[in-house]
Amino acid sequence: MAYQDFVSLVHKSTKRDYIARVNEIDKAEVAEVAIQFGYDYWDGDRLTGYGGYRYDGRWRKVADAMVAAYGIEPGMRVLDVGSGKGFLLHDFTEAVPGVEVAGIDVSEYAVEHTMESVKPFCKVGSAKTLPWPDDHFDLVISINTLHNLYLPDLWSALVEIERVSRGAKYICVEGYRNEREKVNLMYWQLTCRAFHTPEEWSFLFEKTGYTGDHEFIYFE
Repeated sequence: MAYQDFVSLVHKSTKRDYIARVNEIDKAEVAEVAIQFGYDYWDGDRLTGYGGYRYDGRWRKVADAMVAAYGIEPGMRVLDVGSGKGFLLHDFTEAVPGVEVAGIDVSEYAVEHTMESVKPFCKVGSAKTLPWPDDHFDLVISINTLHNLYLPDLWSALVEIERVSRGAKYICVEGYRNEREKVNLMYWQLTCRAFHTPEEWSFLFEKTGYTGDHEFIYFE
């Protein structure tokens, strides 16, 4: 298991006003809307989610870095757990023509609005039960998804990711290292249900048998 910096540049490019996030809205009410992962979360107001999640090519640098790190070649299989609108999977297909991709997301809205290039390979479903056989994928990734699960489902998801991979695995989740980052995370998040330090995440990885790589997103 290794720490990988794949998502940090994308994450840090976004400016955040943590105080405004809690002063301008009824945070609990907005979170109830966001956790439905429908239109409001993906394409509604910024205060209820992404504020319009549109393809802009920013994930290509992440795809390229993963291709290089994990030696992804044509014919290999890549699964994205929490694939959203399929932006990263699309970039994988452009980075490595001939790669086989698959995606799964709990959001019916996101899958319905997945990019046409990869939409046939994405389905609605839960990370806690992945509908593929053992050792099926050469790379399984999950970015900013697993922290949205309560502990029982999070545990199952880590076990499932390990099960369906015959090769590399990488997950990115939110975390905090100090009280300021914990408060910022609480202010900013809308859908997070697992609030853990890096040490607690490492404990979960060990206990569930997850052997892949990881990265933490911090709200500094």
